[in-house]
Amino acid sequence: MIYVKDVERATRFYHDLLGFKLIEDFRYEGKSVYARLCAPGNDGTIALHQAGPNDSIASEGVRLYFEVPELDNFCRKLQQTGFYLPKMPQMMPWGWRHVYLNDPDGHELSLYWAGPNRMKKTVMKTARKAARA
Repeated sequence: MIYVKDVERATRFYHDLLGFKLIEDFRYEGKSVYARLCAPGNDGTIALHQAGPNDSIASEGVRLYFEVPELDNFCRKLQQTGFYLPKMPQMMPWGWRHVYLNDPDGHELSLYWAGPNRMKKTVMKTARKAARA
């Protein structure tokens, strides 16, 4: 569950930009206070929950990871919508391609592509080999 200051704004981000499918939008007095969305590959869900007006939504030490096939193309499409990415995906020392960004509430996200390396032990030898590929 991700606590947010504005469920509708967060829903637009995860749905419109990242491609999550809206499963549920619960409203209280006409305002969206909870939404559940399904990941594009239908292999997971996230829930967005309205935080109280004085509640902190800081999530220091937590980063959400979403694996995205064709990561570079996906990021180019994000940029075409006007979304700012500080960098395009980079090959990391552990052999996965990553791009880091924040959602509208400042929650850290990593979009990544690990491919066949996802289920392998992360070792520097594997990473160096992947970087040469």
